[in-house]
Amino acid sequence: MSKLTFDQLKDIFFLLSIDKIGPTRIRALLSKFDNLENLLNSSISEIGEVDGIGIELAKRIKNQNRDIDKIKSKLETQLKELEKINAHLISLWDDEYPNLLKKIYDPPLILYIRGNFTESDNYSIAAVGTRTPTNYGKIQTERIISELASQGITIVSGLARGIDSIAHQSALKNKGRTIAVIGSGLDVIYPPENKNLFEKICENGVIISEYPLGTKPDAQNFPRRNRIISGLSLGVIVFETAINGGAMQTAHFALDQDREVFAIPGNLGVRQSEGTNLLIQRGEAKLITNADDVLIELQLKLKPLLNKNIPKPKLELSLFEEKIINVLTENGELHIDKISELTNLSISDCLVSLLTLEFRGLVKQLPGKVFSVI
Repeated sequence: MSKLTFDQLKDIFFLLSIDKIGPTRIRALLSKFDNLENLLNSSISEIGEVDGIGIELAKRIKNQNRDIDKIKSKLETQLKELEKINAHLISLWDDEYPNLLKKIYDPPLILYIRGNFTESDNYSIAAVGTRTPTNYGKIQTERIISELASQGITIVSGLARGIDSIAHQSALKNKGRTIAVIGSGLDVIYPPENKNLFEKICENGVIISEYPLGTKPDAQNFPRRNRIISGLSLGVIVFETAINGGAMQTAHFALDQDREVFAIPGNLGVRQSEGTNLLIQRGEAKLITNADDVLIELQLKLKPLLNKNIPKPKLELSLFEEKIINVLTENGELHIDKISELTNLSISDCLVSLLTLEFRGLVKQLPGKVFSVI
């Protein structure tokens, strides 16, 4: 539940009701005037001096004052209706607001929420793609998302048909958390066949919308939804998408937000793979074939969550090197003579291999020709 008072929420809703005034301008106005009363008591010229406002917008703000009672009544109704469906709203100023999302260029000032965030949601990865995946796309989505969810990573997607639904379902099947960002009000489930999935996500994750109750899933809502999907995530995996698919838009939002983008390579000549292949070709997405590729790339950011079993790149070791690593791992610090004895290798062969392992950062030499693994 938002820590803001009703009057503070009313101020935000009033400003959001004015055309061409978005989050950035609202923050600038509230920073200058502190509250709506001070703002409306100021002159048009004073309001117009705020960065990004100008005289025309200042006039519009003053004129909108006549609708303030309607806005107040609408907010009261929204809060009551939210309570009925076990939902609530939070603002950008609330502690519950996701930290990652706060950092994007234009974070939504208000989020409508069903479910509750947990600490692990700070380590989320988004999964996006076409509404009409191939069998290959379905299989790869289920496989990789299942692996990520089993590591405790929250999966973010958009509850759409196709890849989105498979991603949410795969996370839930593996007892993981998932977040769905929708392009309609929380009381308008779209597509309607995802009603059961919607309810399961509420129990094991979060449903998010920046749109008031009653908002229909109009086409213009989804680009703004996509920036939230990427904004909530450390990285975005694009599984299958056409060149003009919405998932491409999410990928570009992620790049703008300084988030990692990953893509699954697909067959040439298949429309659903044209977008992913193009992202890889342009160097905008990292090619991945499994969940480990994602975990390795994000290991520093995911370390507080995983803190264990973060996969390491496979090392190619010679037979001699492997023998030496094994005896050092089993026995700890060893003198060169003991290493030679335990590996049945000559001292000269051991020294050559140890030198190579030392250069690779796997072994360190201690005084007195004693060696250990790092």
